[in-house]
Amino acid sequence: MNILLLGVGMQGKAALHDLWQSPAVVRIVAADGDLPSLKRYVRGRRYGKKVGCEHVDAGKKTDLLRLMKSRPTVVLDLLPSRFSGRVAAAALQAGANLVNTVYVLPEVKKLAAAIKAGALTFLPEFGMDPGIDLVLLGRAVSLFDSVDTIDSYGAGFPDMAAANNAIRYKVTWTFEGVLRAYMRGGRLIRGGRIVEIGGRDMFSPENIHEIEIPDLGRFEAYANGDAVHYAKLLGIAPNKLQQLGRYAFRWPGHCAFWKKLVDLHLLDDEPLTVDGATVNRRRFLAAAIEPHIRLGERERDVAVIRVDVTGMKQGKKTRAVLQVIDRRDLATGFTAMSRTVGFTASIGAQLIGSGRLQKRGLLSPLRDIPYDLFKQELAKRGIHINEEIRLLE
Repeated sequence: MNILLLGVGMQGKAALHDLWQSPAVVRIVAADGDLPSLKRYVRGRRYGKKVGCEHVDAGKKTDLLRLMKSRPTVVLDLLPSRFSGRVAAAALQAGANLVNTVYVLPEVKKLAAAIKAGALTFLPEFGMDPGIDLVLLGRAVSLFDSVDTIDSYGAGFPDMAAANNAIRYKVTWTFEGVLRAYMRGGRLIRGGRIVEIGGRDMFSPENIHEIEIPDLGRFEAYANGDAVHYAKLLGIAPNKLQQLGRYAFRWPGHCAFWKKLVDLHLLDDEPLTVDGATVNRRRFLAAAIEPHIRLGERERDVAVIRVDVTGMKQGKKTRAVLQVIDRRDLATGFTAMSRTVGFTASIGAQLIGSGRLQKRGLLSPLRDIPYDLFKQELAKRGIHINEEIRLLE
């Protein structure tokens, strides 16, 4: 199979490495906006002739179509999410299958009928979170006859030894993206009722709860996007659930710090004018802080995906917990975040390209990924899913 990889940043580098290692992948064209840096990286990794390097201007559909003229088996899009709609439209026009790691945008949803009519496979949301979490969620729910509660967690953070700064956090993807997520808000179910959490209230004490992760420690969790949407995808009426939530989590103290900055309006979208210059507050804050919270070369980060479901199975109250814990591989340098996002995306591209995933249309990891096959592929890369299923008294 031939793969076109768009975007070779932190997660893209992990995907490129995984694709390069696969005997089934005979050719990779890696495209990025910084072609000289990409070429230096590929030479330094000694990837050889299997990897070709190209420049891409992701803002131009014509440039995307130029790269797709060779009819790659799969386009793996790891560009920033603002380009995903344009990339999807270009892939559809070029007749290419597509994998990405971001939430499905409305403009991509509108392409669903055309994707299916073109006998193409588009697999969005196939990274860590969203991605691994959705596969685990689909698996967990399938174990029950009926479901009462669903709690899903996804988080990336420095391990305890590396959590040595004022916010006990270090960057493993774009810090501006982190801050943007801090104002996204959430929607969940508590006591059988849908609860809306505004962006300014995510870190309010009443919206924070603690979670204990065995062998890691105690963390504080906060809402991460719209959980109710996924209940509908699972075919569960929201009013049938007592509890439903999607959460991220951090080391204790993180939420209180960011609550203060939110209250001081430092994460607002409205620009400021300072000495005649227009400044975006959030982008400024990210640029000012990020250089001081980068993960060191010999420091480890941790990625955790945890799905916790309770319900009835064969007439008995049952709980299922499916969990992935991954850490940075110091031998390759790839962070846990890069591994769980980039390797997962590469698996998706290879499942489609090899014909092991044959379903056509706009797919969802929640219902369209063969669980056992996916579990095996993760394990080959040293990423393991732990399953615990037990009766409740």
